[in-house]
Amino acid sequence: MIRTRFAPSPTGDLHIGGLRTALYSYALAKHSKGKFVLRIEDTDKKREVPEGKEKIQKILKTFGLEWDEYFVQSELAKDGRYKKAAEELVNKGQAFYCDCQPKNAKEEGFSTDLRDPCRDKSLTSGAVKLKVPENQKVSFKDFVLDKVVEWDTTTVPDTTLLKSDGLPTYHLAVVVDDHEMDISHVLRGHDWMPSTPIHLLVYKFLGYTIPEIGHLTDILDPEGGKLSKRKGSASCEGLLKDGYLPEAILNFVMLLGWAPKDDRELFTLEEFVETFDPKGFQKSNPIFNREKLDWFNGHYLRQKSDGEITKLLLEFAPKADEKLLEQITPLIKERINKLSDFDSMAGFFFEEKKADQKLFGPNCRQHLTSAMAKLESLSDWGKDKIDSALIGLIKAKGFKTGDFFMDLRIAIAGSKFTPPITDSIAILGKSETLKRLKEALK
Repeated sequence: MIRTRFAPSPTGDLHIGGLRTALYSYALAKHSKGKFVLRIEDTDKKREVPEGKEKIQKILKTFGLEWDEYFVQSELAKDGRYKKAAEELVNKGQAFYCDCQPKNAKEEGFSTDLRDPCRDKSLTSGAVKLKVPENQKVSFKDFVLDKVVEWDTTTVPDTTLLKSDGLPTYHLAVVVDDHEMDISHVLRGHDWMPSTPIHLLVYKFLGYTIPEIGHLTDILDPEGGKLSKRKGSASCEGLLKDGYLPEAILNFVMLLGWAPKDDRELFTLEEFVETFDPKGFQKSNPIFNREKLDWFNGHYLRQKSDGEITKLLLEFAPKADEKLLEQITPLIKERINKLSDFDSMAGFFFEEKKADQKLFGPNCRQHLTSAMAKLESLSDWGKDKIDSALIGLIKAKGFKTGDFFMDLRIAIAGSKFTPPITDSIAILGKSETLKRLKEALK
């Protein structure tokens, strides 16, 4: 049985790269009726954020990535499994105790010098470090990159496995946990590649079966640099708050490093799982293309009913009356790509937006004065009556239709880009429309 895992740390918002790792791990397991494990790696208490574990669970559920088994690393540590593994390595001569003060107050990660001065001492306490053998080859077949990757141990540093406080570093915990949980396939980001020879040695020294390991290519920003966690575009929560739908984000992420056998782009999660084939992993770095994400989101928005969109828009238009919003939704549905576009497209319905006088055309005063007089004379305030009255006015005065309606649009909405203006006028009502026209003429 294929068993995969997603093992995030509760240190902040989930990065788009993390979502991709979780999604591919989920699909790899579920495609073959296997198990998907969520393991929270929370041993770095200094960096853990409040409710970090709960936030990870919530965001994965938002995207439909339900796990079969759940573990928290700090709970697992209570049975002494990591200390036991570290002591086993020391007893075998494959690890050693070190009492050196960690540089930069950190024991996590690599030493500055490849060989630690304590490796040939006979200490009986302190941090436990891996004793990397000299002049050996360490290799594995990467099932994502589809190639053998090899290191010479002369380039692999003696690395801390167990800190002096008894807590494991990632390099020990990830190996022990994957073994104890029978993880068969490990998917992770390419930035973990330098750690792989360390993990391979720990697997070997502990006598564990090495799982299939694959490193996903880096997601690049549009400028060609690695997509940063510090950029808002890289945060899943940031994208959701910006009005992107979970199904659109997920579909977009599906194709950031994987491709189907045909040119198909649209997948539900269920369809993706059914279609998923590891042979589809791409070897080149994908680009985070915001325009493509907008396209996906626009597609999924337009698949929803007006009522569904209205409910979603309430979060982005807290001042809006739901009944009024129900009238506006059909007008903007085809014109927005994400829910947060609502304010720029239709915020004028709820708050008057002062027109920039520079936007008006040279005949704006004549256009607006004539429109105000014509609209004021209407006793029946409906879209068809408004259309008929204004078209008749344009013909009678010899106005250019485009210029007339653009000036009207700017006066009413404060922008050149709005829903159909006569529909908007009908919804705003006679009193508010005339008030805005009068204000624009000042």
